Amino acid sequence: MSRRKKRLAKATATSGAKPKKILKTVNNVAHTFPIVGIGASAGGLAAFEAFFSAMPADSDPGMAFVLVQHLAPDHKSILSELVRRYTRMKVFEVEDGVVVQANCAYIIPPNRDMAFLNGCLQLLEPVAPRGQRLPIDFFFRSLAQGQRERAIGVVLSGTGSDGVLGVRAIKGEGGMVMAQTPDSTEYDGMPSSAIATGLVDYELAPADMPAQLIAYTSHAFGTLPRQVSVSNKMENALKKLFILLRAQTSHDFSLYKLSTIRRRVERRMAVHQIDSIEMYVKYMQQSVTEVDTLFHDLLIGVTHFFRDPEAFEYIEKQVMPQLFADRASDSLIRIWVPGCASGEEAYSLAILLAEYQETRRICFKIQIFATDIDSQAISTARAGLYPASISADISEERLARFFTSESDDADGNPSAYRIHKTIRDMLVFSEQDVIKDPPFSRLDLISCRNLLIYMSNKLQRKLIPLFHYALNPGAFLFLGTSETVGHFSEFFSVVERKLKLYRRKEVLSSRQGTALSLFLPPITTSAPTLPLSTENLGETEKLPLRELTEQTLLQQAASVAILVNAKGDILYIHGRCGMYLEPPPGEANGNNILKMAREGLLRDLTTALHKTILSGESVHRPSLRVKTNGHLSTIDLTTCVVSANPGMMPETPLYLVILATQPDIHPVRRHPAPEPAGDAAEGGAPSDSAVRIATLEQELQARDEYLQTTTEELETSNEELKSSNEEMQSINEELQSTNEELETSKEELQSVNEELATVNTELESKVVDLSQANNDMNNLLAGTCIGTIFVDTRLRILRFTPTATQIINLIPSDIGRPMGHITSSLMNYTSLVTDAQMVLDSLVFQTQEVQTNEGKWFTMSIQPYRTLDNVIEGVVLTFVDITQAKQAKDILHLNEERMRVALKASPVAIFNQDTELRYTWSYNAYSGFIDEQILGKTDAELLTEEEATKLTAIKREVLVSGKGQRHIVQVTIKAKTYIYDLTVEPLRDDTEKIIGITCASIDVSEQQVKK
Repeated sequence: MSRRKKRLAKATATSGAKPKKILKTVNNVAHTFPIVGIGASAGGLAAFEAFFSAMPADSDPGMAFVLVQHLAPDHKSILSELVRRYTRMKVFEVEDGVVVQANCAYIIPPNRDMAFLNGCLQLLEPVAPRGQRLPIDFFFRSLAQGQRERAIGVVLSGTGSDGVLGVRAIKGEGGMVMAQTPDSTEYDGMPSSAIATGLVDYELAPADMPAQLIAYTSHAFGTLPRQVSVSNKMENALKKLFILLRAQTSHDFSLYKLSTIRRRVERRMAVHQIDSIEMYVKYMQQSVTEVDTLFHDLLIGVTHFFRDPEAFEYIEKQVMPQLFADRASDSLIRIWVPGCASGEEAYSLAILLAEYQETRRICFKIQIFATDIDSQAISTARAGLYPASISADISEERLARFFTSESDDADGNPSAYRIHKTIRDMLVFSEQDVIKDPPFSRLDLISCRNLLIYMSNKLQRKLIPLFHYALNPGAFLFLGTSETVGHFSEFFSVVERKLKLYRRKEVLSSRQGTALSLFLPPITTSAPTLPLSTENLGETEKLPLRELTEQTLLQQAASVAILVNAKGDILYIHGRCGMYLEPPPGEANGNNILKMAREGLLRDLTTALHKTILSGESVHRPSLRVKTNGHLSTIDLTTCVVSANPGMMPETPLYLVILATQPDIHPVRRHPAPEPAGDAAEGGAPSDSAVRIATLEQELQARDEYLQTTTEELETSNEELKSSNEEMQSINEELQSTNEELETSKEELQSVNEELATVNTELESKVVDLSQANNDMNNLLAGTCIGTIFVDTRLRILRFTPTATQIINLIPSDIGRPMGHITSSLMNYTSLVTDAQMVLDSLVFQTQEVQTNEGKWFTMSIQPYRTLDNVIEGVVLTFVDITQAKQAKDILHLNEERMRVALKASPVAIFNQDTELRYTWSYNAYSGFIDEQILGKTDAELLTEEEATKLTAIKREVLVSGKGQRHIVQVTIKAKTYIYDLTVEPLRDDTEKIIGITCASIDVSEQQVKK
């Protein structure tokens, strides 16, 4: 059971809340109207307003709207009241179990997840922490499962990537998706993420969406439901579409299920408001973009990490131990994932393999080939970057171990996850058409899930034997829950029927050759067409069949026997069986003993063979009357199991049918010789007629002897010719077997070549990425004007930037030389190598200022060089030019010193106060104080109340007006009265904002006394 279903079941079981109003809960409601799910986050209110304001004011839209927004969990939502202002529809805040009705809008309440099930909206307690909830994805997925092609998703303004997986689910079920144009949003994160999937049908401003929605639903759902069957007219038009698709994309969709293709085509017709399939064909002919869009629409893969958790749990616990069992330490585990889409399933298998090896402390080389015909999906899979919404399918432990978060938002929550490099290196992604491209070989597992359901039975009958060929003996085939191996049960044994997990069996026939003929040329132009005849078996397979048959015959002492499988297909014939079997009339579909049995034999043969198959015991049927060419013969029938050792059942059961003719119980009656006539009878001399008769009898006897001799010679010649023919046939079979082996070797070489080409493509892509990253790094290091030197653990130069040559005397040929061999232009600093070694040993960061012979100053930093795997592989030295800052600091220090001397010689006292009139800086403080005594205090804490009030009023007025003032003030400090000439000016920052005041005072007490 999936996580979503578990949460839904838990909520349904534990929820005790009853709806207070609206409607009662119903089950299995079949909706005839579409339901529009609208997702939004930051900036969503303005988008909702524009959307509902554009709805028709005089008619109903004929659909339901469900609004899902990221709401604060601890505040009451007023979204319902806001939406009611802009629409004539009824607007409700959702209560648990409410039935969805047309022409109504439903608003998600705060601190709840919401799902659609059987026509109702179900509310659930959120389990994810705040900031990591993905309510839009959660609802869109349930809507897609419940409404299928009538599901519509709309993504409006918001940050992050919530909604991306929901968009994939809706499109996978044949629904429609809209997204707000990024330039019309306040926050474009969610719409941009949805658009980046390439699955959005319309990119519109919110005000333009209602008209397009109504037009789409009227065209797609305005008439009675279409029949699933495909008419001749539709089929002919689809064939034309297949031609256009094949011409532009080189992929053939003619063997896919027509009903699936039809639904996708009708949805594209509804998007473009095209009424007839003929008009759509013309539109396809004129629009290259539409051909590409339809191609990608047909390839939508509904996939996510660990899809069907029960199946992956079974793989982890039951299949993984068998994959690693009895393997040499240097062996290679090979897995193929055809139709991998954007790579989630392939990465899921890689994660399971990595966890299993880590738990068992083993390390095998693993190679996973993941293929698809969609180049965009392969690019996504190769990048290994997925939206943050995948956290709904992956546990927190696996996210932390196998993914790294990227592009955190303002709240610190990850907006995307990238697969870890250790997992990524296990996979090779490649574009491959499983229909026409050669398969991979020598595989231990094929995971082909939910691909065969889109293909016709004819194509499935070709692919299943192909998978059998590609797998190693005893390897596994993993199919989707709605897929089976069909009529090829003799190729695979069932491991887990519910989860559709199979294991490869060895077969004694070459039936799989019909599937491999897709990729291999025919062996000969006159090859036999009967797939189960002995001519199709190589010498290595024919000899065991002969030995098994003859060994069983020795035990049964029979002259005529036929070796068959459980279906009655004839594998080997011993003796002459024409008396009992004859080919049936009509088209030859194979040699089957039940179809060839003569009259009188079929019924008993069927029951006896069936009983032997079920019980494994021999069955004897005596005295059967079989009609052969109008003559009835009495035969004995025996069926038994064939085994090399008596009592042991082979892996692929074979059965022997023994036929024996009973001797005729009615002997032939001979006529008595005629009595001699006349005198001869009486003992007289023989007459002429008697002599003539005797002569004729002698001649007849001689001729009979001659004929017998001739017949024997002819039989001898026939035997010799037959022997020669058998030898020639044996030689022919050996040559044919050798040819098949060569063809198999050719196929294996072709498969290996394909794998090498795939790996080469992957490496070329990595080289391009590495070259681009290297160029970016070189330009970054050169553009920063920061001298940087990289050295390895032995302090040898690895790389340096041009700026570094101004400090260390480096040239390109110095790369690889020890750092101690290079001279520098640093003054009074000779411990560079020692400090670098110290950082390498202690991993403690060091920073200091150094000066060159030219008088330039640099801040030198020495820090360890760490790889992505947190391995220390050297140190990095950086030199930042601080010459100007150093000079400015020196000048400032000199000016401060000059100012200090000047102020010390002056009677003027200077001080600064902030906006709260607290002293922040003072020089030559008030008489009776030292500078440190007044810092942080106000006039009220230093002077009398009356004096402090007067001074505060003056200073406040300067703060408010921004104009300076000059006053003669009197203050009493430590019982002594002073008179000051006080000047107050506003203190401003770089933006001319007043941040306090500056005061200058001169003690004029003596002058005032003299006056």
